[in-house]
Amino acid sequence: MDAAASTPPPRLHLKPGTSWADAYARARQVAPEAFDEDRLLNLWGGRWHRTGNPLHSLSPVDGSPIAGPPMIDPDEAREAIRATLDDHKEWRDVPLADRKARVTAAVEAMEEHRELLALLLVWEIGKPWRLARTDVDRALDGVRWYIDEVDSMIAGRTSLPGPVSNIASWNYPMSVLMHAMLVQMLAGNAAIAKTPTDGGAACLTLACALARRAGLPVSLVSGSGSRLSSALVRAPEIGCLAFVGGRSAGGQVAAALVDTGKRHFLEQEGLNAWGIWDFSQWDLLAGHLRKGFEYGKQRCTAYPRYVVQRQLFDQFLQMYLPVVSSVRFGHPLAVEHDADPLPDLDYGPVITAEKATELAAKVDEAITKGGLPLYRGDLADGRFLPDQDRSAYVPPVAILNPPPAAALHHAEPFGPIDSIVIVDSEAELLAAMNASNGALVASLACDDESTARRLSGELAAFKVGVNKPRSRGDRAEPFGGRGASWKGAFVGGEHLVHAVTVGSDSHERLYGNFPSYSLYPET
Repeated sequence: MDAAASTPPPRLHLKPGTSWADAYARARQVAPEAFDEDRLLNLWGGRWHRTGNPLHSLSPVDGSPIAGPPMIDPDEAREAIRATLDDHKEWRDVPLADRKARVTAAVEAMEEHRELLALLLVWEIGKPWRLARTDVDRALDGVRWYIDEVDSMIAGRTSLPGPVSNIASWNYPMSVLMHAMLVQMLAGNAAIAKTPTDGGAACLTLACALARRAGLPVSLVSGSGSRLSSALVRAPEIGCLAFVGGRSAGGQVAAALVDTGKRHFLEQEGLNAWGIWDFSQWDLLAGHLRKGFEYGKQRCTAYPRYVVQRQLFDQFLQMYLPVVSSVRFGHPLAVEHDADPLPDLDYGPVITAEKATELAAKVDEAITKGGLPLYRGDLADGRFLPDQDRSAYVPPVAILNPPPAAALHHAEPFGPIDSIVIVDSEAELLAAMNASNGALVASLACDDESTARRLSGELAAFKVGVNKPRSRGDRAEPFGGRGASWKGAFVGGEHLVHAVTVGSDSHERLYGNFPSYSLYPET
C-alpha cells in the first residue's frame, strides 16, 4: 500500500481568527459604546443603555455560549418609543440631501466592517461564510440603489406622523431588517427595531452603532415579543409597523393592530411550491433545486414543496436524488489547514437545537401517518470539527406524499426538509400548490409557456416563475404575498418608500392586502 494513501486526512479545526471570542473582541474595538465586556447594550434616545437581562444564548454552530439580547421590560420599551418619537420629530425636518449623505456614511462604515458583520452572522445564526457576506452585501447594495433613486419616489410625499417599528425574524438581519430601516430613515422617519430573540443581536448592535455614529435616528431594543407588543405594536407614537415572521406570531400582531388604523406591512410565511407538468428540461431544474438548499431553506422564499405529474415522477426522481445527496452542510468555519479558505457550504446548522428536534419530529410524524421517506441524509455526511456539538444540524430529508394529517402537508418546515406530492390532473396540481392559503412565491416547470402562464394565473402566490425560481428581489422589484402570507402594504422599490411616507391624496390606495381591499402591482 502506498504510504501517502494510508496517511489519514488532516483533522478539521477552527480557522484561526474566526472564533466567537475573536469576533466579539473586534466588535468591542470598533464600537465600544455598544459592547460591554460581558454583554450587549440597548440603544434609544441616542444613548446606549446597560439595561435588561441578557438572554442565555448558544451559537447554533457548536452549542457554545454567545452574547444574548438584553431583554428589557415594557416600561423601558415605552421609554424607547417616546425617545424614538423625539428623534422622528427632528429627523423629518432634515433636508433630503442631508439624509442621503448620512445614510451614505452609514453604508460606507458598514462596508468597511463587512467581514466582521458577516462573521457575527456566522456565529449567531449559522450562515455559511459566503451567504453571510452576501446578506451584508445585499443590504448595502440595495440601500445604495435607494439613495440614487429616492428623489423621484419621495416627490410630493412626507414622512409618517411617527417612527417605524420593526419586528423581524432572525434569518436576514442585514438584507431584510437593516436594509428596511436604512430606507425608512432615508424616507424621513426614525426607526426602532426589536432584536430577534433567536439570533442576530451582535450583528445588529454593530450595524446600529455605525448608523447612529453617522447621525441616523435608529433605536434597537430587545425583549419578548408578547411583553413588548403593547409598546412596539400598539403605542400611539408609532407611525407604521413592519413585521417579518411566521403566521402564528403575525396573526397575533395583526389582531393587535385591528383597531389602531396604523400603517403596516406584515410578511408571513406560506408553503412555496414548485409544480412540474409536461416538462423535460431536467438539467435546468437540477441547477435550480441544488441552489435552493442554500441556508438550509431557512428563508421566506425557499421551495420546500414539489408537486409532480405522475407520468414524470421517475424522471424527476432520477434528477432529484443526485441533487439532494450532493448537498454540503457542516461547521461553517472548519478548515483542514490554517491558510485554507472557509468552506463553501450550502448550509450550516438550523437556528437552534430545538428547531432541529422539531423538524425531526415533523418528519417522524409524516412517516408514521403514511408518508414515504424518499431520502434521508446522515449527519455523518456533514463537515464537522472532532467532537463538536451537532445538535442544531439537520441533514436533508425528502418525504413523498405527506398525509393531510401531518404538519408537513400544509405548513412550511423552515429547514432542509422537502415534501413531494404526486398528482394526475391540472386541478390536482393547482390544489396541491395552493395548500397553504397563500404564498410569497411559486414556480412551474413546464415546456409549454402558454400552459404555464395559464396555470400560473390560478396560483395563490405573489410571484410565479416559469422554469425559474422567484425570490424576494432587489431594488425596484415589488414584493408581497397573497392570501394569509401577507397583510398590509407591499414593499420593494417605490412601494417600500410609499409604505413609509404619506402622499398628498388623503384617499391614496397603496398596493397591498388590506381589510377593505387588495391591490396588486405587476409582478
